[in-house]
Amino acid sequence: MDINATLLGLLIAFVVFVLFCMKYVWPPLINAIEERQQKIASGLEASELAEKDLEQARSQADEELKAAKIKAAELIDQAKKRATQLVEEETQRGHAEREKIIASGHTEVETERNRVREELRKQLAILAIAGAEKILEREIDAQKQSDIVEKLVAEL
Repeated sequence: MDINATLLGLLIAFVVFVLFCMKYVWPPLINAIEERQQKIASGLEASELAEKDLEQARSQADEELKAAKIKAAELIDQAKKRATQLVEEETQRGHAEREKIIASGHTEVETERNRVREELRKQLAILAIAGAEKILEREIDAQKQSDIVEKLVAEL
């Protein structure tokens, strides 16, 4: 009976120990384990949410980068068009100025030509009168000479 009594005592002590552990030790351990599991689960959810947010931010950044590249290309095209337009305008302005200068030069040349022509006509008339005077060997009156010069200039 010794073994049975010892065995029975051990059994009772073990049962008391198990009941004590179930009542006082296990609930705090289980609560700690559950809290730890909840923290891990919420951390995993936050990690997944952060990954989704990161992916969304990357896609948004890519879209904004594409939009910025498109806008930059448009601005460059507009700048090139404006530069071409300015060059064309300045070329046209230069051509107009050149034509104006050429026209002014032609007018000036024509005026000078007419002046020289008149001067030559006067000199020719004077020479003709001088030649006629020598031929006639007499001097013509200055007033008459002036009238003759004017007539000759008008005829020429």
